[in-house]
Amino acid sequence: MNLYSLFEHSDNVQEFQAGATIFSEGAPGEVMYVVLNGIVELRIQGALIEIVGPGEIIGEMALIDSASRSASAMAKSDCRLAAVDAQQFLFMVQQAPLFSLHVMQVLVDRLRRMDIEWSCAHTEPKG
Repeated sequence: MNLYSLFEHSDNVQEFQAGATIFSEGAPGEVMYVVLNGIVELRIQGALIEIVGPGEIIGEMALIDSASRSASAMAKSDCRLAAVDAQQFLFMVQQAPLFSLHVMQVLVDRLRRMDIEWSCAHTEPKG
């Protein structure tokens, strides 16, 4: 699904300069973002977990479970992001089932990568 084309004309676009914090781990989350331009780093406890570019989403968990942010997001370059609030998110889920599937795929991909990284970090060397 091409999220860039869905959100490129959004009324709620925010710009962040390189080095700016978009959101911080532990903070409340009321929006997710679609990256329109630029590169965003996602970090958990300071460790880089993912680099996200145009057409990708960040902060989606905040709209699903209303818990605090599980990661921090920082603009690696100058960025333009479309902010998606809970009302727009629910509208997209109801009106565009492929949007819902895309968000689930992003969550699953990130979870699988985290599982692999955790497994590698907790595997004892043989020998």
